[in-house]
Amino acid sequence: MPNTSYKFIGLKTVGVFVLAFGAITGNARAAGNIEKGANVFKTKCAICHSTLKGKNKIGPSLHALVGRKAATAPKYSYSSAMRKSGLTWDEATLNSYLKAPRKKVKGTKMSFPGLGKASQREDIIAYLKTLK
Repeated sequence: MPNTSYKFIGLKTVGVFVLAFGAITGNARAAGNIEKGANVFKTKCAICHSTLKGKNKIGPSLHALVGRKAATAPKYSYSSAMRKSGLTWDEATLNSYLKAPRKKVKGTKMSFPGLGKASQREDIIAYLKTLK
């Protein structure tokens, strides 16, 4: 009689396999939608921030932001809190900052309350990554 017992491998293992298979075949979900991120930027950020290199507005230019140390955009007067933050704008830092800027950097000049929706933060980060 054939062996009909099956070994349980668990959902976590299956999830890792599916993600790896998706990455190999090109079907992995992107961590954000660039077009939606551009729209979020236009409606929520563009009033204070530029995407052009060296063009500061009320806030600093966000050109080439991802991977950059905080408070390093040329010719912008940052708050002492931001200068002392020690942050580098990677995806995780941007996500937590965009969720609640004044909680992440107490004393920041940025008055924006934050983006509560994780999907909007993912989308805007995907968009910011294109600004090189």
